[in-house]
Amino acid sequence: MVFKSSAFSKSQLVNCKLFFTFAALMAEKILILDFGSQYTQLIARAVREANVYCEIIPFHKQIEFDDSIKGIILSGSPFSVNDAKAPLVQVAALNAKVPVLGICYGAQLTAKQFGGTVANSNKREYGRAKLHIQQQDVLLQNVSEHSQVWMSHADTILELPSGFQVLATTENIPYAAFKKSDSSLPLYCLQFHPEVYHSVEGKKIIQNFLVQICHCTQDWTAAHFISDTVERLKKQIGKRKVVMALSGGVDSTVAATLIHRAIGKKLFGVFVDNGVLRKNEFEEVLATYKKIGLNVKGVDAKKVFYKKLKGKTDPEEKRKVIGKQFIKIFQEEATRIEGVELLGQGTIYPDVIESVSVHGPSVTIKSHHNVGGLPKKMHLDLVEPLRFLFKDEVRRVGHELGIPDEMLQRHPFPGPGLAIRILGEVNAEKVKLLQEADHIYTQALRDKHLYSSVWQAGTILLPVKSVGVMGDERTYEFTVALRAVTSVDGMTADWAHLPYDFLADVSNEIINNVKGINRVVYDISSKPPATIEWE
Repeated sequence: MVFKSSAFSKSQLVNCKLFFTFAALMAEKILILDFGSQYTQLIARAVREANVYCEIIPFHKQIEFDDSIKGIILSGSPFSVNDAKAPLVQVAALNAKVPVLGICYGAQLTAKQFGGTVANSNKREYGRAKLHIQQQDVLLQNVSEHSQVWMSHADTILELPSGFQVLATTENIPYAAFKKSDSSLPLYCLQFHPEVYHSVEGKKIIQNFLVQICHCTQDWTAAHFISDTVERLKKQIGKRKVVMALSGGVDSTVAATLIHRAIGKKLFGVFVDNGVLRKNEFEEVLATYKKIGLNVKGVDAKKVFYKKLKGKTDPEEKRKVIGKQFIKIFQEEATRIEGVELLGQGTIYPDVIESVSVHGPSVTIKSHHNVGGLPKKMHLDLVEPLRFLFKDEVRRVGHELGIPDEMLQRHPFPGPGLAIRILGEVNAEKVKLLQEADHIYTQALRDKHLYSSVWQAGTILLPVKSVGVMGDERTYEFTVALRAVTSVDGMTADWAHLPYDFLADVSNEIINNVKGINRVVYDISSKPPATIEWE
């Protein structure tokens, strides 16, 4: 993977001037035109897993073609191609430049624009189907007859345009896969979704398009990304200083390590103990940063946060208090560093994608990730070395950088920390109780080799006291709820079916060792309708 040229963009955060971004113009890339499908990110992940760089852009964005663009994939969409306001691109114009693969809506749009017939089938075609290959083609190379694919569409193609030929059918779909036979550049279409898990050989089909049809070299690897990114950061940062707020999480740690590789001690990290971290987290994270070689200052601000949180019970109010106080402390620490011009951040690709609407240009930036409340007077330019990576790619880069697995594989942890896992008012005593109980729970998950099978786990301190008996004494103490979910991306989640014996042991361990807690319950609600966190 080789970067072709540098690029800068200018836009506004709420209170921060932003013009130092990582544009990552690659030697080769695939563009994915997003028509609003829920599966668009899955297409990108499948392309990246084939070691080919890709970018998702809204369908309406003008494309400046150059030699780096090897092909275009048209995503699905919740729209019908026959809707008055259906999202449109001129498929023929795109195909005149590069090979094109239309998926679901993209296939129907192609058929309609070339003169075929697309209509509502009066029956939504949704679920598994078996592929029947009608003609051998490089797109379906090494794909099995009767391979399972996943359908999800209301429109269907009733008639193919002239100049197109059928490659595969299913029991109900006469045109499951087809191509334009008289095109100078390849134009392929699929009415099923190859990017989803249920299409068993779907990723093989995508890889065939990338390698056999677009002739991509598959050189998008973690090692190449690191070497190219470090060289680019050296050129773009130069002799300037960078300040960065670190959280101990995967994204900020990997981003900081890349910047450190480029500029060394000119990166100044700030790690704030807001009083609602996990047990021993402040000390352990600082020790890890020291081991990695990062230049990080730890700021113990627990008392300040507890004072500001006093009397606050509304979860949104607690979030705002923590965010505002963090920004104030970070600003104070940043101004102590003479000559700082740049702000490092661990922004990743899903944050970039989600800030842009497929229905029109958007200036919305996710404030929780882009430090939206940063004071104007800081005037810092932004450095975002992970801006074009997905979370799993960030972890692979982190592993290549030598960051310890215990940090890379940590469960997601909310920005407001334990403050939103303490229902009601937050104070030092409640934090201590929750830290102890949560530590017992998460350590048990690790000891029993269950930690990696759970996407996120945590303990919630409830504003409920109940009667208990310990020995001959009556107790009246708090209740905690254990929460563990399985998920892929956090958008949906199922409660983790942890063994009963394990839960019983954890409950006994907490009640016997954490004075102030005499009851433990387990949350068995899924998302939706519940959320992963309680607040």
